[in-house]
Amino acid sequence: MATDPIHDLPAAPDTQAVVVALRRAQAAGDHAAVIAGATARLAHVPENRDLLLLKAASERLAGRTADALATLDALAAAHPDFSLMWQERGLAHVVRKNAPAAIDALLRAVNRNPALPMAWRMLAGLYRMTGDAANAATAEAHVAALAALRPEVVTATGLFADGDLVPAEAIVRGVLQRHGDDPEAMRLLAKIGMARDVLDDAEVLLAAVVALLPDHHAARADYAQCLILRHKYGAAAAEIERLRAVDPGSAAYRQMAATAAVGVGDSEAAIALYRGLAADDPGRSDVQLWLGHALKTVGRTDEAVVAYRAAADLRPGFGDAWWSLANLKTYRFDDAAIERMTAAVADTAGDDRVHLHFALGKAFEDRGDADAAWAHYAEGNHRRAVTSRIRPEVTEKLTAAHVSLCTPAFFDRRRGWGEPRRDPIFVVGLPRSGSTLIEQILASHSAVEGTQELADIQRIALKLQGDGGRYPATLADLTAADAAALGAQYLADTAAYRSDKPRFVDKMPNNFRHIALIHLILPNAVIIDARREPMACCFSNLKQLFAQGQEFTYSIDAIARYYRTYLDVMRHWDRVLPGRVLRVIHEDVVADLDGQVRRILDHCGLPFEAKCLTFHENPRSVRTPCREQVRRPIFTDGLDQWRKFETHLEPLKDALGDAVATYRD
Repeated sequence: MATDPIHDLPAAPDTQAVVVALRRAQAAGDHAAVIAGATARLAHVPENRDLLLLKAASERLAGRTADALATLDALAAAHPDFSLMWQERGLAHVVRKNAPAAIDALLRAVNRNPALPMAWRMLAGLYRMTGDAANAATAEAHVAALAALRPEVVTATGLFADGDLVPAEAIVRGVLQRHGDDPEAMRLLAKIGMARDVLDDAEVLLAAVVALLPDHHAARADYAQCLILRHKYGAAAAEIERLRAVDPGSAAYRQMAATAAVGVGDSEAAIALYRGLAADDPGRSDVQLWLGHALKTVGRTDEAVVAYRAAADLRPGFGDAWWSLANLKTYRFDDAAIERMTAAVADTAGDDRVHLHFALGKAFEDRGDADAAWAHYAEGNHRRAVTSRIRPEVTEKLTAAHVSLCTPAFFDRRRGWGEPRRDPIFVVGLPRSGSTLIEQILASHSAVEGTQELADIQRIALKLQGDGGRYPATLADLTAADAAALGAQYLADTAAYRSDKPRFVDKMPNNFRHIALIHLILPNAVIIDARREPMACCFSNLKQLFAQGQEFTYSIDAIARYYRTYLDVMRHWDRVLPGRVLRVIHEDVVADLDGQVRRILDHCGLPFEAKCLTFHENPRSVRTPCREQVRRPIFTDGLDQWRKFETHLEPLKDALGDAVATYRD
């Protein structure tokens, strides 16, 4: 299983050694030394989670409860979802004999991390003390359930819940090596794999667990979730139906069923499920958000607006609800909404604050206030970039590896390899480059299925990468049989997104990095490069907040380097696979729709159909941020939006260099 790059980064100098020493001192009861040592080190790393927790615990144990709560306030500001922070807060309130506050904090702890025996024991005692026998019994049942597990699995589960994947994986692998098929250890290892997107291993593990324990409903729910993540929505739906047969009223199972319904393209079923959930629990802002997403996907924009507004009304600082309104592109905020967002942004943190900054950026851009808009876009990008794992040099190194390996002779020696069917039409490029428009044009043809941004090629590349990270070098190890099998696997795995149409579109933009792989396993597939003028493309990315991935879009340096790397590798494919990729410039499509549509269809081997020119009338589901634009006729007002921000984008122009002039080459 691949390592987690975030958790593998070295700690600040000596910090981890300090933490280890202070844990020993705390175990020995030397709380004064812990408080002094943690305070000294926190001067250098003021938001360090482990130091703040050690300090707060020793302050509580030394009788300094008020100081402990103040330290925990600082810890909560930096790490609001850290379960041990909430457990420690509960213990401090127990010392103060404040049972309601203690119960509230301990419940927050176990809701984030159910593998906290101490928190459950304290809750059981507090509930007994306050006369709540039912909740006391529930807490005691959790204590008993945890006691039935191997202690190492409980420890690893707690680490996993707080995001400490590396030590959690080390512990659970040790359990499996020593004890064999421990179902809970297997389940936890699968969940770690899901967190790291190692989904094939996770699926195998969870399938084994539910085979061993068919009535383990939590494991079956994990299995269904893994299948959803693997885009195996039909198989996921079957597992979810088994769960719903046992507990038809479960909100969690109904929510999963809605997700699977969206995945197989049955948005109406998802909308009905979300409306049912909202009726049962009108206070759930998240359900209103999901309902809005499902309505938006099928073009019911007015209803989506109502749902998003309801989500924001239920939770005023719900950044995702505000951003979802902004992300409709055609929606305009009134003065009252801007005032509410401005008030909320100062009182929020984390993802909510990031979402609010991007929403405010869009609101001010629509009003023509470029300076205010850019201030919010820049702040949102900064806050997202500091948590990003993106390393531009990694992409550049992979590009150089492709260029070195994939020579004309390399492809000549493998001529005729792969699965010969010509079903797929790959649309590649950068996000916000016009790929959704090309997909909508093609999906308006009677012979072409529009799907979505499919992750299957990336999953094959990840599998070829292996633990040693050798992709793309592993392409040289493939045999002709391997290539044919991988092509067949791709077609089988993507069948769930298709009807009976002979062709389909896969518009995952990032597949431009995997054209060698596509060519080897699907030699007759069509590849179209959707390209947009670099300043317009990069600016459009800088003001877009993506649901996941695309982390290179959150800084000027990263997006410029990514664009230049994209040009480099596409030029390489042109040299070694001449004529293999059709380049479609977005500005040319806007200027000459009829001519470019005919050119695209010719390249795909499809006869011209006039419906491709009226693509905006196609009612199909569209999931990308451009969904509202592709339901309108071609328009030119978005081509030069970046010029209103030109004074702020000089660093971008400098970083792009000659790409601004040579991007068509």
